[in-house]
Amino acid sequence: MFVGLLSDTHGVFSKEFADFLSPVDVIWHAGDWGGGLGFVQQIRDLGKPVVGVYGNCDGLDIREEFPEYQLFTEEGVRVLITHIGGSPGHYYPRAKELLRAARPDLFVCGHSHILKVQWDPDPGFLYMNPGAAGIQGWQVVRTALRFHLAEGRVNGLEVFNLPR
Repeated sequence: MFVGLLSDTHGVFSKEFADFLSPVDVIWHAGDWGGGLGFVQQIRDLGKPVVGVYGNCDGLDIREEFPEYQLFTEEGVRVLITHIGGSPGHYYPRAKELLRAARPDLFVCGHSHILKVQWDPDPGFLYMNPGAAGIQGWQVVRTALRFHLAEGRVNGLEVFNLPR
């Protein structure tokens, strides 16, 4: 399975991101969509399944469509997605609870607008934050990720950068 990963779009989804995501099988969004359900539809118009969570800046319409977190297994990889997660060694309290209960192989979050992919040896999972695809915030580069899931592994990670 080929996965495209976004976060913190804040209502901005440009052609460059659509092009980067065009070959993927599914799009995951780690919250702070912005722009309401009409914006979500722009991403769905790519014709890919969309799996997501709501972020702290999302309104009631997004919160009714997407949960606080997603926990699922795909291609043998147990995945946990939530918006506010923190980072390895500095997880937010709610994220710590979810991580303890879920014991994922892959933990995905957003919120920081900082692209970071890192193996966390304790408790033993891959951490991914795709950074921010939108223009709201302080980041100077807009980012997204895509990667493959197969036989219980994440591989072929690609980073997309676009100047803000």
